Amino acid sequence: MVTERSLEAQVLNRGFARMGARLRIVPREPGTVRGAGRSRRPQGQPLERGFTLDVAEDTHGELFELTVEKGAPLSILAVDVRPEDRHLLLLVKFLGVAGTSKQKFLCGHDERHWFVAAVPEASAARDVASAKEALKPPVVRAAQARLALDAREKNGRKNRAYVRQGEWFFVPAPDVKVSEALVLGNEPLQRGRGKPHLAEELYRWGGRDVYVADRYPRPLSEGAYHALLTRRPGLKNLGWRRMRLAPQVVVRGKISHPDHKTIVLRGWHRVLPNTEHEAAAMRNVVFLD
Repeated sequence: MVTERSLEAQVLNRGFARMGARLRIVPREPGTVRGAGRSRRPQGQPLERGFTLDVAEDTHGELFELTVEKGAPLSILAVDVRPEDRHLLLLVKFLGVAGTSKQKFLCGHDERHWFVAAVPEASAARDVASAKEALKPPVVRAAQARLALDAREKNGRKNRAYVRQGEWFFVPAPDVKVSEALVLGNEPLQRGRGKPHLAEELYRWGGRDVYVADRYPRPLSEGAYHALLTRRPGLKNLGWRRMRLAPQVVVRGKISHPDHKTIVLRGWHRVLPNTEHEAAAMRNVVFLD
């Protein structure tokens, strides 16, 4: 069981320190919690399955914050630490009466900030390198295989198969046919509640209309949206946004984000998010980019 002064906590702290990061373990009573320090966690958010993992800030800068419910049957271990890469793979075991289940999280530093990404449970990630590969969408992995990239190239943010900025991958799409009249300028790329990446030129097609709001980040179909407002008309002032779910998207030109170096894409590139949305463990990650 992880507590502030347990041997498990000491081992975890050493693992995070090896990659140049600080870890704060915060015990909480069962139920809801309040953010500690300058955490990005909304006030009163409940713990997910006994713990949450966050990137927080204090007077010394950024740190990882692990909030653990007292008495939660958890075992948490840094199974692979790569100091030269400033990454580690965190394994969380849930010791339940029905058996043991596992979740994995890639923790690391990307350009300017620390991050946490939940690794899809279906993957066989066993170390930092395989966790990074598990977070790449199938189209990206197929492009890497086709071009026979070596391990060094695969680990880069830019190579012959793709350019990456944060959680977004951009794969060259020279054969796509674009209607120039429908190209949008300075269009956001956003998943969840994080700060958007801005694309200088964007073209999308396909998909279906959905509605989202801060209190309803999971997309609602048009029918579900209207049914909800019929039942609860007071929710109509939540700042709903009409968006397209699962469209095909290509971008060109500058891609910018306050936490990342601006990249410039010559020619159209297909836009693909990483695979962390496939992980049930994503519920335990508080910080979203």
